[in-house]
Amino acid sequence: MHKVIHSDKVKQALQDRGWSQKDLAAELGVTAQAVTNWIKGADFPRPDKLLKLATTLKLNFADLVISPAEGQPVIAFRKKAGAKTTDEHILKAMAMGALLKPLVPFLPELRSLRVQIPSPTVQYDALQAIAAEVRMRIGLGAQAVLLYEHLIGEFESNGAVIVPVLWGEKRNHKNALHILLPQEKVTFIFLNLDTRLEDFKFWMAHELAHVYTPDLAGKTEGEDFADAFAGALLFPKALAEVAYHQAIKRRNAADEIRELQRHAAAHSISLYSVFCEVNRFAKSLGLSPLRCEDADIHAIRNGKRGDLVSEILFDPTPPELPSYIAAAQNVFRSAFFSALQRMIKSKGTGPGYVQQVMDIPLQDAMALHGELSR
Repeated sequence: MHKVIHSDKVKQALQDRGWSQKDLAAELGVTAQAVTNWIKGADFPRPDKLLKLATTLKLNFADLVISPAEGQPVIAFRKKAGAKTTDEHILKAMAMGALLKPLVPFLPELRSLRVQIPSPTVQYDALQAIAAEVRMRIGLGAQAVLLYEHLIGEFESNGAVIVPVLWGEKRNHKNALHILLPQEKVTFIFLNLDTRLEDFKFWMAHELAHVYTPDLAGKTEGEDFADAFAGALLFPKALAEVAYHQAIKRRNAADEIRELQRHAAAHSISLYSVFCEVNRFAKSLGLSPLRCEDADIHAIRNGKRGDLVSEILFDPTPPELPSYIAAAQNVFRSAFFSALQRMIKSKGTGPGYVQQVMDIPLQDAMALHGELSR
């Protein structure tokens, strides 16, 4: 069964607005025949028109599209306080997922044996055991500093393609987007390089949790596990125990925070991550929590922060296109751009595809397309 437009929903939306199919066609910038074909199921709109159709009629993806569940992309945005994931966000990501499908044949052959966590849980001791196993797999001891580079091989080994993007510094969920194509058994993970290093490492660990638990991708429990896993992986029990005993000896909450800051700086992770992991350690043993509170931590975090990953990788920014593509391939071991290049040369794919599949401005897409066409 191929995807078709839910005609009854569209007709009802048109009736509610007092529109004809010609009115809708004019609003979307397409012919009346195109709208007729969509409603009859004879054709299906391109991703950009699908997105415009949804926003124009204020219909979400589930209401607008009838498609087999097993073939539908699975979307996961990282939860972020104060940032609402709207139907438009989901629909746009679903459209990106649909566009990624024809790119899959141009990827290198992916490994079929992959790591999966059979019983994901946020229970403290079990979660620590999972994090310890992952650290052992990548060759790190319990107290070693975890770098985001350590995680890259795990993505590659488990059918996940990293797509490093330059989306500008954002304070919302869009810094990490997970698109799983279940039929193709490929995951694309868009990571925004215009992100502070301390956050970037957390998001990478968060996304790795999704890779290990594909059945939970896009679900609330999957987001909860991924956040808990990231914290445990970046600052495990052995580190939290040391930090707790050092912080609790301090005279007051302000001195506690300075101690936590020292640990956060040593591991290039956020003060909030250290604060949460230390308190989770204390709670697991029935110990007194830290005297400092969430509000104190957030007040400090909103001040001066570290460098953006893009600034660390590229000097100056924005990077020249060859440097950007080389970083994707050599630093992130991503096959994305090489696959995109093969697709462009094999099928004559245009810059419009690059724009939509990467969610970047058309001018940037044209420049990138030109570089990949060489």
